[in-house]
Amino acid sequence: MAAPAPSPAPPSPSRRTFLGRLSLPERNYLADALRTETVGGVILLVAAIAALVWANTFYSGYRSVSDFHFGPESLGLNLSVAHWAADGLLAIFFFVAGVELKRELVAGELRDPKAAALPVVAALCGMAVPAIVYTLVNVVGGGSTGGWAVPTATDIAFALAVLAVIGTSLPNALRAFLLTLAVVDDLFAILIIAVFFTEQIDFMALLGAFVGLAVFWLLLRRNVRGWYIYVPLAVVIWGLMYNSGIHATIAGVAMGLMLRCTRREGETHSPGEHIEHLIRPLSAGFAVPLFALFSAGVSLSGGALADVFTRPETLGVVLGLVVGKTVGIFGGTWLASRFTKAELNKDLAWADVFAVAMLAGIGFTVSLLIGELAFVGDEAMINEIKAAVLLGSLTAAVLAGVLLKLRVRKYRALYEAEELDEDEDGVPDVYEQDDPEYHLRMAAIHEKKAAEHRRLAQRAGAASNEPDSPA
Repeated sequence: MAAPAPSPAPPSPSRRTFLGRLSLPERNYLADALRTETVGGVILLVAAIAALVWANTFYSGYRSVSDFHFGPESLGLNLSVAHWAADGLLAIFFFVAGVELKRELVAGELRDPKAAALPVVAALCGMAVPAIVYTLVNVVGGGSTGGWAVPTATDIAFALAVLAVIGTSLPNALRAFLLTLAVVDDLFAILIIAVFFTEQIDFMALLGAFVGLAVFWLLLRRNVRGWYIYVPLAVVIWGLMYNSGIHATIAGVAMGLMLRCTRREGETHSPGEHIEHLIRPLSAGFAVPLFALFSAGVSLSGGALADVFTRPETLGVVLGLVVGKTVGIFGGTWLASRFTKAELNKDLAWADVFAVAMLAGIGFTVSLLIGELAFVGDEAMINEIKAAVLLGSLTAAVLAGVLLKLRVRKYRALYEAEELDEDEDGVPDVYEQDDPEYHLRMAAIHEKKAAEHRRLAQRAGAASNEPDSPA
């Protein structure tokens, strides 16, 4: 029989449980979201490897495809393939991020300010410390401080791909913590892109984008349905936002935040959850991997890798991702838990938080995007920054993998206990301990098993009494 679910001692009334058991709706949402992101993360990993192989074996072909331009010149949208991937396809990724953030704020882990304080502080520290590490390295080394934002983001898809590859069954609470960190990261990455990487603004185009967003909002509030209405409108809003000078992915976030993510009576899913369920596979399985294919293709010769550790800009990125992220998230979590009187789940240890903080140092998609924006016009520096992002993310992934493997048996035991469903009703048993019907079902199951064992015992006794039976 499987081991019973762990039952940590209840915390005192004045202390909250950090990394405690999720509610059943949160557990179901998390399982669905992370399943898609994990598959997408593996595809992303394959796309990144393909980009590196392509760029390092047939660079001229890689560049010719990346630089191929298409699109209506009259609308200011004659862009390269790489540009379409970064500004167009990533808008889908940021749309999903916007829906995800909205849901977290109104129905998820961030809806309760007291509960949200800890992951928000952890995420903010996990962005601030890498930026500080990068800036210090470049001030001391005489490099450019313009790339301070590159090591601030966490790539949840890549992190989940690493978990899938190393076969670590993290408990749901740790997975939720990682996802919440990434959601808050995405929010502040969006703000960083909007505030720090907008140089000139075309106010007429921006006004048009705002009008389009207002129409989008009104249609949603009037419960107008039909993808054939929203998709063309979204494309128009995106095009206007792009031409305004503000990064076009902001349009995706804005539209995602407008969706209703609370359930009304009779609804099994809110409109936001439904649309996210439809769009997330497109984002994770197509948009982000294609962006990676045309962004991760950099030269990784021995000399180029050695240069990562000699230039302050690239060294700052590596140290920011590997050291800054880990120290920032772990330190912020530990401090916030002390000030908010949060008590760590008895089944977990601070070493687990440290490992997850290290895993959050995988900063692939948004880091590559910010690297392109921070050093626009300097192709050589952009390629070196990309190499630093790849190397820093790989280092963080390897170190986190080692740390997580040290506790893999504990994680698997906790995960199996959380997912145990002996009565096979589709709901894990840990969520049914207060349901009398569950205990009646389990009693019937055990009575059936007991009757079967009694029958087998009688058969075994009858066989032992036969004359030819062995002594």
